[in-house]
Amino acid sequence: QVRLVESGGGLVQAGGSLNLSCTTSGVTFSDHSVAWFRRAPGSEREGVSYIISSVRSSYYGDSVKGRVTISRDNTKNTVFLQINNLRLEGTSIYYCAARLSRTATTPWSTAETYPYWGQGIQVTVSS
Repeated sequence: QVRLVESGGGLVQAGGSLNLSCTTSGVTFSDHSVAWFRRAPGSEREGVSYIISSVRSSYYGDSVKGRVTISRDNTKNTVFLQINNLRLEGTSIYYCAARLSRTATTPWSTAETYPYWGQGIQVTVSS
């Protein structure tokens, strides 16, 4: 059974930082690329960041570029997302998602191409 479990969310003040983790099981982690998405209340799901399995290339959404760093540890089957200078609009449920790297031909922010998803974790940014 494939599982993705997010952790590290919570309440943080605007301007603060947060580190999210996504730990996977049930898949060959090194064969999968992983993305973070978020959905704010009343908004569409938004791609935050993406990291490819083999070459470790990473991508970022325009709204977070320069404030977010994605990384992965294949020995721990875990992807990390560090978010700095959090803004009020960063209040969202954050989800990690995984897809097989060798068949990934669509843009990384296309959520429908990810077969595996975590349950999501709440991040609340306060003023």
